[in-house]
Amino acid sequence: MPHKTLRQDGLGRRVVVTGIAGFSPIGNDWPTMRARLEQLESGIQHMPEWASYEGLNTRLGAPVSDFALPDHYHRRALRSMGRGAQMATRASELALADAGLLDSELLGSGDMGIAYGASAGEPDAVADFGNMLINKSTDGLNANSYIRMMAHTAPVNIGVFLGVRGRIHTTSSACTSGSQGIGYAYEAIRFGRQTAMIAGGCEELSASEAAVFDTLFATSTRNDAPHTSPRPFDAERDGLVIGEGAGSLILEELEHAEARGANIYAELIGFGTNSDGRHVTQPDASMMERAIRQALDDAGLEPQQVGYVSAHGTATDRGDIAESHATQAVFGSNMPISAFKSFTGHTLGACGALEA
Repeated sequence: MPHKTLRQDGLGRRVVVTGIAGFSPIGNDWPTMRARLEQLESGIQHMPEWASYEGLNTRLGAPVSDFALPDHYHRRALRSMGRGAQMATRASELALADAGLLDSELLGSGDMGIAYGASAGEPDAVADFGNMLINKSTDGLNANSYIRMMAHTAPVNIGVFLGVRGRIHTTSSACTSGSQGIGYAYEAIRFGRQTAMIAGGCEELSASEAAVFDTLFATSTRNDAPHTSPRPFDAERDGLVIGEGAGSLILEELEHAEARGANIYAELIGFGTNSDGRHVTQPDASMMERAIRQALDDAGLEPQQVGYVSAHGTATDRGDIAESHATQAVFGSNMPISAFKSFTGHTLGACGALEA
């Protein structure tokens, strides 16, 4: 292998981004998203239908609007896809087209894989199984119910619809699902296991997703003023807002991308991930700091070489404070930092990919 494709530290191959696509509460393509960000337009909405759920305090959500599938998504293919899997599959298809790989033999060669995640599968399918357990009836269940419900429904549907035959990493790790999808895809290419990967994450908006955080008293209840929430790092923040979407990136080995004249958006040079090992929901600033340092060490960068931090920024008291402490500990007090969730809400499994 020519030396130019190796990292300077000699540890593996170089990995680049050659395709991007996504669906978000502020637009379904990058020019639209960027324009709305520049105009400070929020995608947060009042969700009047959630008033029917007794005990649910929040009425704020961030849905994807104008999402539609083209005709070649026929009924047979859609039987196994909930809304989240549909957005993920279409975003991946568009990202492959953006990369110039949609009709490539690479997809079926075994040299392209998928690393993709979500917090959960389709809520309606979960409800169908809940009906079975509560009412002792299998009414509503069919051969595709589990495929729509399972946490790995998105990568499986992407693989079947697009004919991808490489490895599949299912990254169902709550809010880090999309980020870990990108990280594990990067490692698969860096260490020579795959030539290219479809990476990202997705999530479908549901009142049940909002209830997860509502029971933790972590949701915003500015129900009459949706465009004023969430407010990450703001002294007047009152909690997060749930959103939905899907984001897909095509990662590719540098030499392969250069040989076919691909457009290269960026290079991935570092990844770090860990677990607090202490509490399921309470964040640990020291472990956040360690994950950041792991990524810097992997990239061979010093903190002062970083110019901007895209924060997780959920607008929860404990999360924002822990993240602020971790970021300050690594980068000091002058690092530019902002949070995409101010405009999209917390898109859960999709957030890491959309924000990337």
